[in-house]
Amino acid sequence: MNANPLVLIVEDEPDIADLLEAYLRREHFQTERAADGPGAVRLHHAARPDLVLLDVNLPGFDGFEVLRKIREGAQTPIILVTARAEDLDKLLGLKLGADDYVVKPFSPLEVVARVKAVLRRVGMQTSTQPLRYGELELDPVAVRIRVSGVRLDTTLTEYRILEHLLRHPNRTFSRAELLEVALPDSDALERVMDTHLGNLRKKLDQAGMPKIIETVRGVGFRLRLE
Repeated sequence: MNANPLVLIVEDEPDIADLLEAYLRREHFQTERAADGPGAVRLHHAARPDLVLLDVNLPGFDGFEVLRKIREGAQTPIILVTARAEDLDKLLGLKLGADDYVVKPFSPLEVVARVKAVLRRVGMQTSTQPLRYGELELDPVAVRIRVSGVRLDTTLTEYRILEHLLRHPNRTFSRAELLEVALPDSDALERVMDTHLGNLRKKLDQAGMPKIIETVRGVGFRLRLE
């Protein structure tokens, strides 16, 4: 990762974009800005940012569509910024692959803290040795998962969940414990973990690794022993 990570700010309100940019630059981040959906997709492709701060309500097309388009070809960390605090909006964003969310009105210091936390998760490595489970291989250096040699596209949050389970194959983890591992410094609800686990399980099923994450009723989740 760059010494001064590049953050793409996607926000159609100039005052908010100015504020976010000022606080991020004060913390030595580089920034680029887009004010609508199509512009955000084009700039993401051209600038290859380390993280995207993505407002949901945008002209052109909304932040959810931007998120879909980015996820078609990249796993760039994305933090959704929304004025709609309903849980369904948050869960929808997470299903689409967002790594965290911030609800307006927000403190710019909080946003900077979230940016640092997500980027820290991207860079966290407890070991550089690949982790293997049958035909599944997890590469902590490349932050990449392969099944039978074929890359499995996951969000960073899904990656962290699977990595944690692989590193502790004999343990059962509660939703709260997995949330702390995958989304530290987030105020996400525990049931958001069900969304992440559901998406991860579906991807593993489609890749030919069904039911490797077990639910232990009343306790939590664990890796199924081979």
